[in-house]
Amino acid sequence: MSARVVIAHLYPDDMNIYGDVGNVIALRRRLEWRGIDVEVRSVEVGSPFDFAGVDIVFGGGGQDSGQQVVAEDLLARGDDLRSLAAGGTPMLVVCGTYQLFGSSVVTADSAALDGIGIFGARTVAGASRLVGNIVVDSPFGRLVGFENHSGQTILDPGQDALGTVTSGFGNDRASQREGARTGNVIGTYLHGPVLPKNPHLTDHLLRVALERRCGPTELAPIPDDLERRAADSAAARPR
Repeated sequence: MSARVVIAHLYPDDMNIYGDVGNVIALRRRLEWRGIDVEVRSVEVGSPFDFAGVDIVFGGGGQDSGQQVVAEDLLARGDDLRSLAAGGTPMLVVCGTYQLFGSSVVTADSAALDGIGIFGARTVAGASRLVGNIVVDSPFGRLVGFENHSGQTILDPGQDALGTVTSGFGNDRASQREGARTGNVIGTYLHGPVLPKNPHLTDHLLRVALERRCGPTELAPIPDDLERRAADSAAARPR
């Protein structure tokens, strides 16, 4: 396949906690193993960035301080990102960036941050952290990961979740809903990082990106026995 995939990595210096950069590595490697060229472009606070030609957008987690650093810059790029989302560009945003893709965030020190509104969701910091292994039943199959967040995210009526929690917490303590999904944009609290543990989700993002660029696409299979065993082991661990 003669294609070149461009990945926009949102704020890698400020929003990269719990190994979330591993998601970009997973996207890159699973393309390169199939002979597909990849370019990763970093989006940095205060630096111009042209989203034209971007095929995938990724944003990781960060502490409240990181969110406050990037929030205003992300708002300034909101029109570009909303346009990409409306056009079907696949995106994966984790934890802190997931929250900022909603409508609003209130941090643990009561700072109120506006989000860019791709998800109908609001987040308020809770009194305690939601920590541990998590298993989610999703349209992409079983997803496993590790969550560590104090944010309680409530989805608006009509906003799709990424999936249903079968073990763990997810968006909050009560709803059993995890993450959010709007078109091809996926938000989640799953760290780990999530994509190496769930290669079927990785390949979904890649397939969507390649089909938008090249038309109907069948990805060459990659042996995933090790990843499946790791996911099975993670799913079997107590929370």
